[in-house]
Amino acid sequence: MNLKLAIFPTFFSLFTVLTTTEAIAEQPQIRKPNVIMIMVDAFGYETLGCNGSADYHTPVLDAMAQNGMRFEHCYAQPLCTPSRVKLMTGISNVRNYVDFGALERSQQTFAHLLKTAGYQTCVAGKWQLGFEPDSAHHFGFDQSCLWYQITTGRDEQGHDGRYANPILCYNGELKEYTNGEFGPDLTSDFICSFMEQNRENPFFVYYPMTLTHCPFVATPDSADWQEQRKRSPTYKGDAKYFGDMVAYVDTIVGKLNAKLKQLGLTNNTVIFFTGDNGTDKPIVTKMRDGSSIAGSKGSMKDGGTRVPLIAYAPGIISKGVVSHELIDLSDFLPTICDFAGVKTPPKIDGHSFYPLLTGQDYTPRKWIYLWYSRDGSINKAQEFARNQRYKLYRTGEFFDIKKDVLERKTLPDHLLTEQARAAKIMLQAALDQYTEARPENLRKLSKQKPVRKKRQ
Repeated sequence: MNLKLAIFPTFFSLFTVLTTTEAIAEQPQIRKPNVIMIMVDAFGYETLGCNGSADYHTPVLDAMAQNGMRFEHCYAQPLCTPSRVKLMTGISNVRNYVDFGALERSQQTFAHLLKTAGYQTCVAGKWQLGFEPDSAHHFGFDQSCLWYQITTGRDEQGHDGRYANPILCYNGELKEYTNGEFGPDLTSDFICSFMEQNRENPFFVYYPMTLTHCPFVATPDSADWQEQRKRSPTYKGDAKYFGDMVAYVDTIVGKLNAKLKQLGLTNNTVIFFTGDNGTDKPIVTKMRDGSSIAGSKGSMKDGGTRVPLIAYAPGIISKGVVSHELIDLSDFLPTICDFAGVKTPPKIDGHSFYPLLTGQDYTPRKWIYLWYSRDGSINKAQEFARNQRYKLYRTGEFFDIKKDVLERKTLPDHLLTEQARAAKIMLQAALDQYTEARPENLRKLSKQKPVRKKRQ
């Protein structure tokens, strides 16, 4: 054998390995996508133009839906705190919900998980998950600008401080404004500054807006804003401003999009937009098909639990798709983890819809489950399991939502079609999975709670 020929292949292979390794080392690593999770307060499915509303102006969100994915069947809890707990932990309320206005301090949130992957984290908007000065930081957020932390966000006269002349906590430090500032402007400014400061690193922004929760008030774009630049003395306010508040939600989302474009981050940022529960009860929305939808916040019916969902990320998420798959608020945590390359915790109730968003093989949900109790008491809890059409309560009440969205008449067994009967069997099996799901310590806690006085 020629010695030179024997040595050459070995030398060539070593040279190839070394040069290939150097080439890989020289290539820039692909940056993980930024994630922005927007959840609007008391904002039902019917509030967006792309969902058929004839009453409200939402051109930015409509365009995002057209250039991203819009969902027909996203469901939240009927009330704000229960939805926040489920969204942030990926766990059904039956397993970890303690009480209104609280998130149990042992819980792991999506912010904790993304921090393990090197993300910088920020929360701005409405908190209402504990009055401890360190609560936002404790739950994984590096930076925070929040209403309803440390205090209830009201002044000494009881006037609401989430909108005009807001009362906000910046990283646990209270600050009151008195010169006509608008709270949603300040919280969105905070987010824009955070994104600019972290433009070179992957970041996660959780934006639970104070809009469009009552009091219904003028915005800086309202015709009579100058006369309305003071804290609201009432809880509800004048519902005539609700349309202005919806439009301002759209304006703020446009502001965030513009900042991402300025920073060159549009094509590497995933935005989720949804609501925490249905629209408030004083609001009746006209739809383009001639129907009207009354807000039903606090109700287990569609008007209280069905919320909009838009997923938008140019070049990442499929464009111009309207999905009829079921999405639950618990699904966001594992989905966000998949985008960030983080291992999803094993004991959660959420199902990732990342494959659906990115055009991969996806196993859709067959049902969602909802357990709701405002104060966590099991004797006040309501439960249902549902799919896109049928809905079964723990009480046995069974509805065809497609034909009876207001749930006026339960379906008796002897009149069920074959399709309805199969759906009821499936949904009963889903409910059975959660029969003993409430942890014993939470069962005991609910029995020890004092009776609360109703708000006057």
